[in-house]
Amino acid sequence: MINQIVVVGSGVMGRGIAYVAAAKGFEVTLVDIETALLTSAKQELERIAEKGIVRGKMSADEVEQLFLHLRFSTDLTAAAADADLVIEAVPERLEIKQSVFRTIEAAARPACFFATNTSTMSPTEIASFTMRPDRVMAMHFFNPVHLMPLVELVRGLETSDETVTALTDVAERMGKETVVIQEFPGFVTSRISALVGNEAFYMLQEGLGTPEEIDKAIKLGLNYPMGPFELGDLVGLDTRLHNLRYLHEKLGEKYRPAPLLEQYVKAGRLGRKTGRGVYDYAKSGVKAP
Repeated sequence: MINQIVVVGSGVMGRGIAYVAAAKGFEVTLVDIETALLTSAKQELERIAEKGIVRGKMSADEVEQLFLHLRFSTDLTAAAADADLVIEAVPERLEIKQSVFRTIEAAARPACFFATNTSTMSPTEIASFTMRPDRVMAMHFFNPVHLMPLVELVRGLETSDETVTALTDVAERMGKETVVIQEFPGFVTSRISALVGNEAFYMLQEGLGTPEEIDKAIKLGLNYPMGPFELGDLVGLDTRLHNLRYLHEKLGEKYRPAPLLEQYVKAGRLGRKTGRGVYDYAKSGVKAP
C-alpha cells in the first residue's frame, strides 16, 4: 500500500496536494528548489489549517497530526529514494517536467509510482522521460485542493491497470471523487473550463457586460460555483493563457486565446497572485473591475 508520498513543487497546487495527503495520514515530503519557497508554502498551509479550526472543519489535534506527517525538503533525490509515489506539481513547462522526471527516475525504487498534476499536457510524453511508463499517469487535482472534490485520473498510452488501481486508491484515501479517462489534449475539465473562460474574455472585449455581470450570469444561470473571471484570477491568467495556447495548437481555432486575455497577461494583470487580474484585489481586499 502506498504510504510515503513526495510532492514536487510547493506552488498553489503542490502545497495543496501535500496538505490534503498529510491530513489523511500519508507521510508526505514537499520538495522545492529553495528553502524560502518551502517556508512560504508552510506559512500558507498553517493559515489554511487555522481557518479550518475556526470553521470547525478540523480540531487542533488533527492539525497537529497533519504537520507531524508533513516534511519539507530541497533534496529531491533523497526524498524520492524513500517514496512509494511521487506527484509532480511544477509549472506547465515540458523542460521543467522532464528534468523532474529524469531526477526521480534515477532516485526512486523500481516499485515507485509517478504522477503528474498537469491539466493539459500528455502523460504519455511525460512518461517517456522514465524507464517505467507503465507506472506513470496524470492525477489532475483542482484548486483549491482542500476544497475541490475531484481528481481527474488520466491514463497514458502505456499506463498499467495496476497503476490506475493504485492511484485511484490514493485519491480516494485523500477523500476525493475520481474519474478515469483516456489521454487526449485538455482531458475533460480543462477543455470545458478553457472554452468558458476564453469566451468570457471575448464577451468582455465586445462590451457585452461588466466582469461582475458576466460572472453573476454564469454562476446563477448555469449553477457554476465561481464565475469564469473569478476562476481565471484564482488559477492565474498566465496559466489560463498558456493552457489555451497549448489547446489551440493541438485542437484548433476554437481555442484561440482572446486578444484581451493576452493584453491582461502582457500588462502583468495575472490575478490574485499579483493583486490584480480582471478584478483588483489590492484595494482594501475588495475586488473591482
